[in-house]
Amino acid sequence: MSLDFTIITPSLNYGRFLGDCLESVATQEGVSFEHLLIDGGSTDESAEVAARFPHAVWTQEPDKGMSDAINKGFARARGEWVIWLNADDRLKPGALATMLAFLKKSPADVVYGDYDFIDENGGLIRTMKVPGWSAFVHTHHHCYVPSTAAFYRNATVIGEGHRLREDFRYVMDGEFYARLDSIGKKFAHAPIQIAEFRMHGGNASQRHLKKTRDMNAVLAAERQHVESRAIRRAYGITLFEDPYLNGLVDGVLWIAARGWKAVIKVAAPR
Repeated sequence: MSLDFTIITPSLNYGRFLGDCLESVATQEGVSFEHLLIDGGSTDESAEVAARFPHAVWTQEPDKGMSDAINKGFARARGEWVIWLNADDRLKPGALATMLAFLKKSPADVVYGDYDFIDENGGLIRTMKVPGWSAFVHTHHHCYVPSTAAFYRNATVIGEGHRLREDFRYVMDGEFYARLDSIGKKFAHAPIQIAEFRMHGGNASQRHLKKTRDMNAVLAAERQHVESRAIRRAYGITLFEDPYLNGLVDGVLWIAARGWKAVIKVAAPR
């Protein structure tokens, strides 16, 4: 492989943010990369925006959802390290060159950095410093590894055929990381600001978190939450056959995992 990175951007009608995303990649210096833009059939201005950035390889075709689009990019990736960058997010200036220096010294299969939350207009909301890897925290508290700032070694992850589950719509990254950990892949945290995650109300992982009595919204939220429960059942601690008893245990483990996350966060190198 002759490229340092493959960046995969899945997109569907996110043209209003896509320019920021593409520009943040186009301006990266000191590294070699390809940028695969996988569009599921946008009807907005996405095609026109993409045409302004000749570095991006634009592919538009129907897909079965975000996981399917990303997997298509994984199958085409030629970079030594692979990252997916959502169409509404953006890389920090110089992030790839800084990260490459770290990656060259790391034996890990998955390396992830820190990130910022930004608002719809690109203003800073808060900076996130994430802790080192803990399968216990990841499974029983929440998926804290930012997909938009995570790098996968092609030779030992993507090249081996590991892919996102296409039946996961919300926590596909969380299931992916838990599965990789379960087969012995090594994770490492790099104390480097990599990306900016945009919060705008339409984010898939945030869309159904508000309390409501509307049945359609409740049903959508439950479908989102069941993915996290499935991860706990498949990769975490499960003591009972009864789902309600396991739910009670999940609450205790959530508190314990949250506490352990605070401990490893304090111990993380800066």
